[in-house]
Amino acid sequence: MRVIVVGAGEVGTNIAERLQDAHDVVMIDRDRERVESITYDQDVLALEGNGTSLETLEEAGLERADMVIASTDVDETNVVICGAAKAMDDAFTIARIKRTNLLRTWERSEEAFGVDFMVCTDLHAAEAIVDIAGLPGARDVDSFANGLVRMAEFDVKPTSPIAGETVAEADRYESLTFAAILRDDDVVIPEGETVIQPHDAVVVIGSEESVREFAGSLTPAPTLEQANEVVVVGGSEVGYQTARLFEAAGLEPRLLERDPDRARELAERLPQTLVLQSDATDIDFLVREHVDESDIVVAALESDEKNLLVSLLAKRIGVGRTIGVVEYGEYADLFETVGMDVAINPRLVTAEEITRFTREHRTEKLAMLEHDRAEVLEIEVDADSVLCKTRIREVMADLPEGVVIGAVTRDGELITPRGETVLEGGDHVVVFVDTEVLDEVAAAL
Repeated sequence: MRVIVVGAGEVGTNIAERLQDAHDVVMIDRDRERVESITYDQDVLALEGNGTSLETLEEAGLERADMVIASTDVDETNVVICGAAKAMDDAFTIARIKRTNLLRTWERSEEAFGVDFMVCTDLHAAEAIVDIAGLPGARDVDSFANGLVRMAEFDVKPTSPIAGETVAEADRYESLTFAAILRDDDVVIPEGETVIQPHDAVVVIGSEESVREFAGSLTPAPTLEQANEVVVVGGSEVGYQTARLFEAAGLEPRLLERDPDRARELAERLPQTLVLQSDATDIDFLVREHVDESDIVVAALESDEKNLLVSLLAKRIGVGRTIGVVEYGEYADLFETVGMDVAINPRLVTAEEITRFTREHRTEKLAMLEHDRAEVLEIEVDADSVLCKTRIREVMADLPEGVVIGAVTRDGELITPRGETVLEGGDHVVVFVDTEVLDEVAAAL
């Protein structure tokens, strides 16, 4: 495909990096330095210009474009870009926005604003936070096949019960597949005799019950249903959406917000949330309000540095688990190294969601792991796929290393894949793929 990406910030750059090998990508940005950097760093055509200008879009080859992705930091600009592109061409348009009111308007009006697909950064970040909070010890969580299948990534600590075990020994959970081991910079496809080492990360795929049971065996931390106290620090849009989703899950979270007007507004919009007006970096206040007794603290302030500080303070006073919003992706690994349990980057979450729409139509959903080292795909099997009417062991023999079939669903039922399992048209297959062999595997499947 020919894809035009407008906005060369973190979202646009991540999208371009993931598309450049398989598609003809053109990037547009108003910042000359960004354009020059992209020209040298990536295999894309980068143009300096205003993406809302028809002349700029035409220079980028709009008449030949299959897709236009508007990923600037301004909601209105992204909507205008999509509208302009739609007025001149029939390319598929995607707009990245932050405000949920625009999303709700678009959802109620088919093809509103000339946008074919809209991604709300803050809402997706909040959903990722709540998903991870709901699974003790998980670093990454995603659902497939309408919730029948769960994928999760866990760190293996030296005290973990599976540290030092072989995969065969650790595989004592029904409907669970060990899809991969992430070790340093390597992706290890596990076999029965593969030893799980301390400091590895393991990726498992299976039923929600099995993944929860596995998580519970790794850590005594409570699930959301068992949590006595959840605290959201910061009344940003991500903080608000996170508290709202916690309410929807049946919880009564507390939310700390420094600004009195914003705190009053949130108290009116969140009936099941106790909103406290205070500075969350005040450790005396945190102790006085018994935040140390919380099971989970979510740091959702507007500043990455403050989110790190809140996370470190929370850990210092005894909070079991911290999840923080990190707007700049390069900070995520560092923050987790120094003490934040899980760092959520809204821009990367958004780039992942948008990238899904550039894949083959049979790719129902995808999740990206460890900064694009691997992907988990959900694919519907059709008559042209090598999977159709074939035993899994035969398919795997013809595919490159770095592929694991983690789960199969058929007519709404979960099937744990085995070598003799025969796949049929219409099956939904959840597949782990090392990024190095992704293009080859995607073409075959």
